[in-house]
Order: sequence, then structure tokens, then C-alpha cells
Amino acid sequence: MKPIWIVDDDRSIRWVLEKALTRANLPCRSFPSASEALAALDNETPQALVSDIRMPGASGIELLQEVKSRHPALPVIVMTAYSDLESAVSAFQGGAFEYLPKPFDVDAAVALVRRAIEESLREDQVDESVLGSPEILGQAPAMQEVFRAIGRLSQSQVTVMITGESGSGKELVARALHKHSPRAQGPFVAINTAAIPRDLLESELFGHERGAFTGAQNMRRGRFEQADGGTLFLDEIGDMPSELQTRLLRVLSDGTFYRVGGHSAVRANVRVIAATHQPLEERVKQGMFREDLFHRLNVIRLRLPALRERSEDIPLLAKHFLARSARDLGVEPKRLTPASLDVLSRFRFPGNVRQLENVCHWLAVMAPTQTIDVQDLPPELLDSLSRDALANDVVASEPALSGGFERGTGATDAPRAFGAADQAGLRTTSDAGVWQNSLQTEVERQLARGDADLMHNLTQQFERVLIASALRATRGRRIEAASRLGIGRNTITRKIQELGMEDEAG
Repeated sequence: MKPIWIVDDDRSIRWVLEKALTRANLPCRSFPSASEALAALDNETPQALVSDIRMPGASGIELLQEVKSRHPALPVIVMTAYSDLESAVSAFQGGAFEYLPKPFDVDAAVALVRRAIEESLREDQVDESVLGSPEILGQAPAMQEVFRAIGRLSQSQVTVMITGESGSGKELVARALHKHSPRAQGPFVAINTAAIPRDLLESELFGHERGAFTGAQNMRRGRFEQADGGTLFLDEIGDMPSELQTRLLRVLSDGTFYRVGGHSAVRANVRVIAATHQPLEERVKQGMFREDLFHRLNVIRLRLPALRERSEDIPLLAKHFLARSARDLGVEPKRLTPASLDVLSRFRFPGNVRQLENVCHWLAVMAPTQTIDVQDLPPELLDSLSRDALANDVVASEPALSGGFERGTGATDAPRAFGAADQAGLRTTSDAGVWQNSLQTEVERQLARGDADLMHNLTQQFERVLIASALRATRGRRIEAASRLGIGRNTITRKIQELGMEDEAG
């Protein structure tokens, strides 16, 4: 491995970092100025570079800019005793791997250098296949079925109904159906019927004549006319007012309509693709959607799976969105670690692909380093994931916690979530993995939140659940409970006192 370069005019800082890196078996080399480091850069390249900002001569920011212009992938850690906003912004805008304010913890600095080394040793930052920007990404079987359906419909002009949750990509599928159809050279016009006030929707769809209503100073072509020869995508069709449903049925029947305030029939050759997140059959039964219109639209139905139904696609989508966000924002691409990808893959994403895209856009801006680890993910995502995992395990552990033994009053609800009270979970390896995963999620959440004394607090909560469950299983007999847990009688008595469980233990 190539050495780590340390650039600082302060000899004591160089000495401390050299000793720390040497103890960590990391080769290093020091420079008292940016100019000397740049001269050495002509002949060799470090594995990573740690530089002060304010130095005589060229500054650390200037060094950073020059290093990045020659070696864009080289991670640079910027450190300074002046922890001001301007320095931090300048460092990150210049492509710094991380910003390290002085004074710093030596062990934390070494850990940061190790992260920088891992980054520099990684292969090409972005998979070239991701940069191809395909129309729709998906390797899951459910998405492959969608792709096959689009292929089968490529030579057809039949009306299609797309169903799926909000944010699952219904408009992308509609655009793909248009692009691969005989109407590909015609216009693709999209309208969200739920986003337009009902008193304006008729004019939006069918246009209006001059003087048709107050403010109609000119004739206006509606979306049907705009889509003539092409495809009209009617998103959220389930929210269309009943009076417009009748007019839409007429257009689908004979291809003619009247502009608002008009007296001459207008003909439009339009293929209609509709989409909804609502169960239209239920709305038909409730009298909120015309049954004859439903059958007109529901000629071919494509169901888009929710993102949680194809979680294996999340890493592929996340890499794609991160790369695209980097291009759009003009920043260096970032990479998700396997651990962070695993966390993302376990999140349910109620907003589906749109929510994942927003998360990646946030990470492209806010993640502190080029390598995104679990603690760098949005706090609200980690909190939500933790709550979901805890809630699931609470249900599993509820029976074992009943019967007069109350849970403890720890800082979190983690004891219940760990599932230790579930006796079956204690006996089977497969069930044990559930509470272990929940424990890991809770620890990551508390670490990301900055909580202290995790070992002490969580250990106490864990012991509380074990003892309470054993006492319940033995009907309060301490000696038998201690035997079941594999501890001594004096130990369980001492633990009950330390944990404040005398009332529970009887």
C-alpha cells in the first residue's frame, strides 16, 4: 500500500499523526508545506492525503484543488483549528473526503484515515451499466414481467390501465409503452386528473372556445387535441369527477368531443393510457366510478409492484439515482457501503421509487464523505426503520411479556423489541436472527443519534428482559429462574436489585 501523506506546518501535529499511523501499521510521509507536497506529487501518489487548511504559502484548499485536478479519486482529509462555516464549505466544495476540526481525537483520526484508504482502494466509482440511464431499472421477477408486457404491447395501440402505489413509476411505464409503440413519433401528453381543480379539468382535457367563460379570451386546445396522433396519459383516473367520466367515455367510444363552449365536434386520434393507485373495482361498487368507463379503460391491465415487493432492485436503483444526482448537481459521485445498502433494502419505502430517488438526492448533497455508511443515511429513515423493526418484534414478544411482569423504564423500547422474552426465539437459531437484527438496527439508530453509554444501557435492558421472562416461565421461583438462565442464585438476586425489579420479582 502507498503511504498516507501528512501536510501541516505544525511539527507537533505531523509527529502525532506519524506515530498514530505507524502504530496502526499504516505507512506515512510528512510535508511541512503544500508546495513540497505538490512537488512530490509530480513523481508519486499517496494512498490518501491529510492536510491542514491554513499554512504559510499555498493553503490546504489550494492543495486540495490541485490534487483533485490531477487525481480526482484521491481522498483528501482537510483539518483546521478554525472550525468555521466558510472553511467547511470550501473544503467540501473542493471535493474533500472529510473535514477534521482541531483538536481531534487521535483514534478517530486514524479511523477516518482507514475509511479514506478503503475508498481509494475501491474499484471504479460508478458501474458503467448504471450510467447508461435506461428507461426503467429492475431485475426482480415482478419487474421482468412488466418488461415482458411492454414488449408484447410494442406493436399494439390498445388502451392500457396501469395500477400501482404512488411513486412506483406508473408514468415511466406509460412513456415506455408510448416509446415502443407505432405512435412513438407522435406526442406523449400527461395529465394528473387529481392535481387539477374539477372546475378547470374539463377545459384542460377538452379545451375551450373564446368567451366560453370569464377569462377565456382565446380559444385553447385541450390535452386530447395536443395528443392527436400520439398518447394521452391520464394519471390518477380514479379521482376524475363523475360528470367528466361521462365525457371521457364518449371520447373513448367514437373519438369525438366538444370544446367547452363549442358547438362543433372535434376529432382526435389518441391512444389512452390510464393509471391509478386506487382499487377501481371498489369505486365502481361504491358508485364513484362508472362501470362502463372502467371496462373501456381496463382492456389490458399492468400492475406495478411496490418497491418493498422488489427489494432486490434497491441497490441497483440507489446506485443509479446517486450517479444521476451527482451529474445533475455537479458533484463527485458517492458510493453506498454494503452495510448501508442492506439497511436501505430493509426499509419499506412507503413512497416507493420516488422516495428512494429523493433519499439518494439528499445523500448526494448531505453525506459527509464519498463513501456512504449506515450513520450517513437520513436520520428519519433510520428512525422509521428502527420503529418498524421494533413494532414487528413487539408483536412477537407480547405473549411472553404478559402475566404481571411489566417491562423496564429504559431510555428506549428496545427490550421488548429484542425478542428475548419469546421463549421459542431463545430456542431456535432462525428466530434468534430476528431479535439480533432488531438489536443491530437499534444500536445503529442510537449511534447515529449520538447517544452515550450504549453498552451499559442496552445491557441493562437486555438483562431485564431475560430475568423477567425467566421469572414468568418459573412462576416467580428465583432459584429455578437462575438455573434456567445459567447464573447463580446470588447473581440473580443482585441483578434484580440493581435493575430495580423487586416489585416484578415478587
